Amino acid sequence: MTQPPRQPDSAAAAPIGALATLPVFFKLTGKRVLLAGGTDAAAWKAELLAATGAQVEVFAAEPGEKLLALAHKITLHARPWTAADFSGTTLAVGDFSSDAEAAAFRDAGRLHGVPVNAVDRPAFCDFQFGAIVERSPLIIGISTDGAAPVFGQAIRARIEALLPQGISAWAQAARDWRPSMQALGLNFRNRRSFWERFSAAALARPDHPPGEADRLAFLDATTHPHGSAVLVGAGPGDPELLTLKAVRALQSADVVLYDDLVSPRVVEMARREAQRINVGKRGYKPSCTQEDISALIVALAQEGKRVVRLKGGDPMIFGRANEEIAALRAACIPVEIVPGVTAAGAAAAALQSSLTERDVARRVQFITAHGRDGHLPGDLDWAALADPRATSVVYMGVRTLAELSARLIARGLPPDTPACMVERASWADERVLRSTIGQLPGQLAALQPKGPCLILIGLALATNAIVDAGVDRVGSIK
Repeated sequence: MTQPPRQPDSAAAAPIGALATLPVFFKLTGKRVLLAGGTDAAAWKAELLAATGAQVEVFAAEPGEKLLALAHKITLHARPWTAADFSGTTLAVGDFSSDAEAAAFRDAGRLHGVPVNAVDRPAFCDFQFGAIVERSPLIIGISTDGAAPVFGQAIRARIEALLPQGISAWAQAARDWRPSMQALGLNFRNRRSFWERFSAAALARPDHPPGEADRLAFLDATTHPHGSAVLVGAGPGDPELLTLKAVRALQSADVVLYDDLVSPRVVEMARREAQRINVGKRGYKPSCTQEDISALIVALAQEGKRVVRLKGGDPMIFGRANEEIAALRAACIPVEIVPGVTAAGAAAAALQSSLTERDVARRVQFITAHGRDGHLPGDLDWAALADPRATSVVYMGVRTLAELSARLIARGLPPDTPACMVERASWADERVLRSTIGQLPGQLAALQPKGPCLILIGLALATNAIVDAGVDRVGSIK
């Protein structure tokens, strides 16, 4: 049995490039922080600083309502700040109406060795406030160096979507467990293994609050490694179509096995330390067999690794998932399935055509037009496929389309039945060909598509007018 080559672990991290700012986190509990200004912006900074446990002293001759509402959290001085107020201060923040005021505040801070932030005046700042994702004690700060705060907020929103609120309990557990783990005297490798398993579990099931049973399970797995496998749907190509669960699986993987149909941008979403192995089965070319792939997944999991098997589209649709699941179950290795967006859904989106339409198509059927011998399968349900009121989605059908079309027409499917080809659905170079089942084989032969293609057949596709070949959009044929 020839297995695909085991690739070496990821190369060492590249040197750190130039940083616009240094991301740091201040411990402010019990520390004195000076805040100047009575505006709403100053009030927001006061509330943020007070949340850290800092002793916030606010100097404002005319404090606003929002600042007054925080009187129970801060010390309010109804006067302007002075240079003497910087004494004993850890940080200073101010909101000013002019550069001159901000400059004076910055100069006073430097005289006393106190880092200063002037709200919305980056030229007078020693440090800046970034957008914050709060899962305390896990805190994520995002900075654009003051260049694009709205962009920073958009990045924050993306991270917020990836990190459920429950991750906070895991961060707290890490804080609570660290002393007891240090007391065990584990060597470096085992300590790292424990926290890697902790992190993988936190990302895989963030809304499951960890308890002592989890800690003992991670510890047992550290000294007696137990591997696992996850079959993950990589979607049709666009990484934005990955599910959050798929992203979390990739972020917790020790090894990622991926198909040729999986976008490189999707593979890149695996955690940096994960080993990546291409196990793509290349049609009509030398490649690893399904038996080889199943054996490799089992072997890696038996080494105690968390294996992610990335499959294009959805792993349960023409992905030969049953063979891999059977091999894992036979080896008593836990296996999980993460569904993905199948190529059929992405193709329908590319066509902007529903696969079902009231009174037109009440049934969708997925078939493969590529048998074990590379030819059109002989056991297809031709009566069902020739029903023009069903929508048929044909996977792996480019090479056998001429024979498929001829047999469908011979079975009574009208030659003018709408038929479309979508190549690389959801990719940047996606192409669409709209035609009929009678004309599509000849047009497809002339087009000679190189990427993965789907053929869609049925009256539901006529909801968009079928026209002769012409430019539809950049990289797309109509």
